[in-house]
Amino acid sequence: MKLGRGFTLVELLLALGLMSMLLALAYGGLRASTRAADKGQAILEDSSRIRMAHQFVRKQLNQMIPIAYLEDPDTGERVVFEGSSKIIRFVAPMPGYLGFGGPQVQELAVVPGDEGEMLVLSHALLQGFEEQNLYFRDPIVLLEKVGNAEFSFLGRDETGELTGWTNQWDLPDVLPESVSLDVEFADEVYIQWPLLTASVRVDPAALQGLESNMGIREDYSTTIRDMINKRRQQN
Repeated sequence: MKLGRGFTLVELLLALGLMSMLLALAYGGLRASTRAADKGQAILEDSSRIRMAHQFVRKQLNQMIPIAYLEDPDTGERVVFEGSSKIIRFVAPMPGYLGFGGPQVQELAVVPGDEGEMLVLSHALLQGFEEQNLYFRDPIVLLEKVGNAEFSFLGRDETGELTGWTNQWDLPDVLPESVSLDVEFADEVYIQWPLLTASVRVDPAALQGLESNMGIREDYSTTIRDMINKRRQQN
């Protein structure tokens, strides 16, 4: 009986080499597709997180209320808004899922993080407010992997004309006309921060009308507090 011819060593080596090349190509393609899928998932997550943070910050800034949260007992000076390039503090209603409702003192701050800077939110009840109350609990992280972020403010001068944008707010007893937040992310974030410029929706003219019709003082904080107290008395 005649035996069939087998494979030579050279043929086996060639076959193994070709198989190795095919496996390497297949592995490279699989790895590339996995990286693309991971990158796509990261982009989706970043996009969702940035969109939610953008909407939240805009809503809170739009809802700022000119109520004083600090008052100097000696001079009577009141603070309704504080702002610099890295931190702002104001009074606004909180969403129900983050607080107990009603006006709360809120602080948005750009702070160092593990991967660049972070935008964080701290808040405390307006009633009985003290500065340390803002830091009883850990802040809520709104944005991470921030390369640089700055607040800027638009106000009016003594004649009522709009001033230029500035990174420092020097009128703590007055709300700015608008607040802007510019954010640049680190290189690994592929989504850009949409332009955010929020205008305060409180109409001073409406409060002045209440003053003339109801005998309420022009001060925003006093006006709103008196309105709340009057409603409580009626109830």
